[in-house]
Amino acid sequence: MEERAAEVVRRVLDWYAHHARDLPWRRADATPWGILVSEVMLQQTPVGRVLEPWSAWLAHWPTPASLAAAPSGAAVAAWGRLGYPRRALRLHHAAVSITERHGGVVPRTYEELRTLPGIGDYTAAAVATFAYGARHAVVDTNVRRVLARVAGGRADDAPSAQSRRLAASYVPDADRAPRWAVAAMELGAVVCTARSPRCEDCPVSDLCAWRAAGSPELAQPVRRPQPWHGTDRQCRGALLRAVRDGPGRMPRRRLLAVWPDPVQAGRCLAALVAEGLLHGEGTVSLYERCAERRFGEHSATQDEQFSTAS
Repeated sequence: MEERAAEVVRRVLDWYAHHARDLPWRRADATPWGILVSEVMLQQTPVGRVLEPWSAWLAHWPTPASLAAAPSGAAVAAWGRLGYPRRALRLHHAAVSITERHGGVVPRTYEELRTLPGIGDYTAAAVATFAYGARHAVVDTNVRRVLARVAGGRADDAPSAQSRRLAASYVPDADRAPRWAVAAMELGAVVCTARSPRCEDCPVSDLCAWRAAGSPELAQPVRRPQPWHGTDRQCRGALLRAVRDGPGRMPRRRLLAVWPDPVQAGRCLAALVAEGLLHGEGTVSLYERCAERRFGEHSATQDEQFSTAS
């Protein structure tokens, strides 16, 4: 590692030692399964929205085997309002694979983790690093942004082979690699933010090529996000919420009536069923094989168990 990069790593690690947030999945008693759950929940979701659902999930399903033994619909119900509920199904599928192929133990290596359903490059590297102390470049949006600014003089970087090589060049020795991975993320999350960076609080501001160049690009107009109101995503959420927060099953006609556009509602319901998030035809349920019969106590219990996670 070059001298400048080594100094960046040293300073960021020292900063993290004094400013790290106390998050439960970062504590010494966090299990590999708890870390895997946190990484999936944190995808496209702020930390503040994940804390309670993560604790509730681990209290009910403390091991992959305990989740694998539950119906997949229970995972979707427990997901509540975290958004992107397909992540719940991926976690359930991963739990089944861990239970059946790995004896209920979350795999240690990046290569084994990548074979789990729904586990991509970032999550595999993160779990191997944070749960088992492996030495990997763990590259999320925060890390890319920090290194794009410090080393490249750019406001941000898109995911690419180049940004990954840059991150790999900053990974220190094995003893410090896991700490560096989380410290760089933390710096990007709370100081070197996308829109309002607090450069005066940054431990490497004097080494930052982007700040030295006058912070180019940040003052440019921000592209407006895609509208959400009236989209298929909002419709899907409304349908899923109606089943989850209601009696646990609903006649199809009644479910479609919760959305003002019947054509859009029918299309979104068909997609939810095709993806396995909902089940049934005449009657729709979260639980496979429950839609056309009396809704069991097990399903109702799952909804009550996770009411605080919504």
